[in-house]
Amino acid sequence: MTDLPARRLLLVHAHPDDETINNGATMAKYAAEGALVTLVTCTLGEEGEVIPGELAHLAADRDDTLGEHRIGELDAAMAELGVTDHRFLGGPGRYRDSGMMGVVQNDHPDCFWQADVDEAAGHLAEVILDTRPQALVTYDSNGGYGHPDHIQAHRVALRGYELAADQGHRIARVYEICTPRSVVEAGFARLAEAGKEFPFGGIASVDDVPGVVDDDLVTVSVDGSGFADRKTAAMRAHATQIAVDGPFFALSNDLGQPFFAIEHYRQVRGEAVTAGRGGDLFPADIDGTDGTDGAEGGAR
Repeated sequence: MTDLPARRLLLVHAHPDDETINNGATMAKYAAEGALVTLVTCTLGEEGEVIPGELAHLAADRDDTLGEHRIGELDAAMAELGVTDHRFLGGPGRYRDSGMMGVVQNDHPDCFWQADVDEAAGHLAEVILDTRPQALVTYDSNGGYGHPDHIQAHRVALRGYELAADQGHRIARVYEICTPRSVVEAGFARLAEAGKEFPFGGIASVDDVPGVVDDDLVTVSVDGSGFADRKTAAMRAHATQIAVDGPFFALSNDLGQPFFAIEHYRQVRGEAVTAGRGGDLFPADIDGTDGTDGAEGGAR
């Protein structure tokens, strides 16, 4: 890529919709501010459960065309967030959705869970060398909630970081997605106090939210409150996977939960953020005047 903006963010996600649920407000905020926001999605989400009855035929056990459909959903969601650089790892369909942990789909030879990590990370390193991001966002080592594709995305992201560093570009900061426990508890309190009928079969609990951590483990909290409407619209675009009702949503389990426009991250690699919880994923000294932008230093 030529003529890169001064600030460049890379996000690595497992399936279409993961990016919007976890980082939609962050992506919209930085895109609106002129940063290059690059999304790499590792699978098409072929094994997802379909919420709308009229689209049930797309599912893997019927027409098996959900992945192709979700490409369109992801395109629509990115348009809502203002993100123009989206790529599938190794190309669309290179890695198939592995399904939930312990199911027979985990053994499919083309699924992401079975992918060679170095090979997959090599595809990611190509994106890193092309876009030269200063910040990378992905899941924690458990993938947030134990999904094999999320775990594999974490492994591939960190290995891609290493491979790109060996080839000349070290990302300044690497973050894992998280949410502080106090924020999740407050969100469920708002849901309980809403005093309205929800189009969901039930209400989730704090334990149903992936990546919940103690508050003091959070490094950066990005305030995307001004972009909550864009996140909501992007979530609606993922219609096969998400049902939205105002500031609340449900997945295929039909359990309502709050979504957040202030999004949280734990730094795990690179230059340390200054003491206390920061508000920016990028190092403060980025000025875009040279080829490094503060991205060559830092610990591995």
